[in-house]
Amino acid sequence: MLRTIIFVKILSLLGNEVCMLKKLGWSVFLVFLLNQNVVAQLPDFTEMVKANGVAVVNISTTQKAKPEIAGIQKDQPMPEGMPPEMEELFKHFFNNPNGGNDNEEGGTQSLGSGFIISKDGYLLTNHHVVKNADEIIVKFSDRRELVAKLIGSDARTDVAVLKVDATDLPAVAIGDPNKLQVGEWVLAIGSPFGFEQSVTAGIVSAKGRSLPGGNYVPFIQTDVAINPGNSGGPLFNMDGKVVGINSQIYSRTGGFMGLSFSIPMDVVMNVVDQIKTKGKAAHGWLGVQIQDVTRELAESFGMKKPQGALVSKIMPGSPAEKADLQIGDIIIEFNGQPIDSSGDLPPMVGMTPINDKATLKILRQDEEKTVEFDIGLLPEQIDKAEANQAEKVMPTNRLGVSVTNPTEQERETLQVPKGGVLVQNVNKGPAKIAGIQPGDVILRMGNSVIKDADSFEKLTKNLPTSKSIAILIQRRGNPAFLALKIEK
Repeated sequence: MLRTIIFVKILSLLGNEVCMLKKLGWSVFLVFLLNQNVVAQLPDFTEMVKANGVAVVNISTTQKAKPEIAGIQKDQPMPEGMPPEMEELFKHFFNNPNGGNDNEEGGTQSLGSGFIISKDGYLLTNHHVVKNADEIIVKFSDRRELVAKLIGSDARTDVAVLKVDATDLPAVAIGDPNKLQVGEWVLAIGSPFGFEQSVTAGIVSAKGRSLPGGNYVPFIQTDVAINPGNSGGPLFNMDGKVVGINSQIYSRTGGFMGLSFSIPMDVVMNVVDQIKTKGKAAHGWLGVQIQDVTRELAESFGMKKPQGALVSKIMPGSPAEKADLQIGDIIIEFNGQPIDSSGDLPPMVGMTPINDKATLKILRQDEEKTVEFDIGLLPEQIDKAEANQAEKVMPTNRLGVSVTNPTEQERETLQVPKGGVLVQNVNKGPAKIAGIQPGDVILRMGNSVIKDADSFEKLTKNLPTSKSIAILIQRRGNPAFLALKIEK
């Protein structure tokens, strides 16, 4: 029956081409027809490349200092919170796999990509492509080479603005990344491994990705083949408009593995406008450290499902402190926009103009509250101290952890002015399962603040069984909530 319906439908579409069906036979013709439909649905990028390829440039730099290899300096630690097994996977694709070629004067030449955004010579690329560069050479598709001036760059978003002395240059059109849909076709043009004007295509895999070290960028994830040298090049939508700058890859080898990340153009153009008008980019600041709400933490806070950004630390003098935010608050909305995970919040705050009024909806001890604050200016640096491990003592409590009261010197080093206990040793038990480590400072259990070792021991005796309890710790200057459960 189904075969007959399909046959009749095809006949109604073919009309006078029924004779073709008789010549080819049913099976052969149906395969032919299906193949024709598949081919018709595949995009043709040829006209887009012809129109926009001339606006994509090759960028080479000469640096006195050694460049970053795959975006990570030799002695530079990986971003906070990155699991050890991921450290070799997540990399910038700066220059080439060997990090550049030494020239006779001891400098380093590196390659990247960029694109023209205005006829009067403004170009965009990545900050890490031109970082520490003594000279920046822009090579155009017509083989011209010009020295570019660095107008400004922003390390937090990895965006750099260049200017060359030229006019009537071919420029790209800027698109709206918010209109991108997952599964939509996109195209990249760049210079992977120094091969100029290379074109690759794929689809949008995800939007709003939060990556380690990229807290202020909601990345566009694609499966477009991106490799070293593509860094700084444009990502086009099917309308031939640039929706992102290719910036990072996720790879075991430094080469393409199907996970490429681009900076959305709304973020980019916000930075560009600030650099052009003020010489540098400023980012909004709330002044909290946050983390995701896991299933176990959601249970401990009485939430129906994991969502929001859990506040684990409030910076002194920050807008958050002035707004009376508290440790343990869960931010579920920013200016009316829902916060599904902690990675959603920093880009929203970072792109809000300084001194603007903003509103947070928070969950505090099972009650929703609205908090208003003025967006602050993100400081250049937030100092971090390393924790010193104390002499180990064998655990004696239900958690399998031994603690002591921190000394005054330890408090200064650990950035804990008062309260809390210093973990000395962790044996098998609930504490180890929860992720508590020697050198951690336990600040709170549930809704109770830990004043000293005596109060800690009393609280552990009264902890319920088979129920997740939120424990606030501080590790290497960074606070974090852990979910602890004592089994029966």
